[in-house]
Amino acid sequence: MANICEICGKGERSGFNVSHSNLKTKRTWKPNIQRVKAVVNGEIKRINTCTRCLRSGKVQRAI
Repeated sequence: MANICEICGKGERSGFNVSHSNLKTKRTWKPNIQRVKAVVNGEIKRINTCTRCLRSGKVQRAI
């Protein structure tokens, strides 16, 4: 499953773990993506969306 929200476009971010001795190693942050049934343009579809969009009401869930 792609780690991209189909509503806001939020995706994987990269950066560094930084130790106390200031050594840096690459790491990634992944958004909390859920596959949900939602109403899109009047029809029910399965979309990948982040929990932030679900919580804020940008996605109307189909029950």
